[in-house]
Order: sequence, then C-alpha cells, then structure tokens
Amino acid sequence: MAKYQQFINDKQWKLLKPMLPESKKNPKGGRPPKNNRDVLEGILWILRTGARWQDLPDRYPSPSTCWRRLRLWEDQGIWLDIWRKFLSQLDEAGLLDWEEAFIDGSFAPAKKGAPALEKPKRAKEQSGWWWSTAKVFLWEAPLPRHRRRK
Repeated sequence: MAKYQQFINDKQWKLLKPMLPESKKNPKGGRPPKNNRDVLEGILWILRTGARWQDLPDRYPSPSTCWRRLRLWEDQGIWLDIWRKFLSQLDEAGLLDWEEAFIDGSFAPAKKGAPALEKPKRAKEQSGWWWSTAKVFLWEAPLPRHRRRK
C-alpha cells in the first residue's frame, strides 16, 4: 500500500499497468528506477493541484523523475492512450455529456504599440488554440458517442 493519498484505485491501476513500460535497471549501475505507479501518482498530484514541479511533496518520487517520465510517456504516445482509455470508459458508463464541451484558449499580450481595443482578424482568431482544439475533436471522432438519456 502506498504511503500517500492515491489518485488512482487498484482497479484503475490494473488497466494502466500494462500500458506503462517498465523502466529497466541501468547496466552501469546507479539507483534503481522508481515504480511507475508512484511516479504516476506524483504526476497526478501536480495536475490536480496545479502546483509547480519543485513543490511536489517528498512522499512522491523526485520532481525531475516525475517530469522526465511524463515527458517520455508523452513522446511515446502513452499519455494520450491513457487519456483515451479513461475517456472511453467514462463514455461507456454514460458519464460524459457530449452535447456540452468547454474549450480553454491561450491568450497572449499585445505587442508594444498595438492598439489596445483593436479586434483581431478572423484568420488570426482561429489560429493557435482553435486549430489545436479542432484537431483533438477530429482525432477523437472515432470514439463512440452515445447520447445520454434524459
């Protein structure tokens, strides 16, 4: 049993464990790799609290270990696979309402000398976050979408 609050339960871990590659010992020696579950719990603590990596409590693996493992899992597409797995499970359980969605956009400050109240052109409005969001929705289109019964 872990020595901290768990964000994922044992049933969820059984689904996730096969998706995460086991870290191998370095043949040159050094510290043994940290347990994937502990690292995942540290990553989830950061995501849940919105804290900085350096503020990760000592009960989790080091911030650099958690950050590096997250980066590795993102590069290998594992993080997206995990997200899809849980999203499809929520959808199967009828816990997602596909008719309602929220989009988070990025905002950048105006450049020096730019008119403060000038409206951006339509082409610029749909750059950046708009295309990123559209790509995600189009990419995830094959997921089954059941309408929730009222």
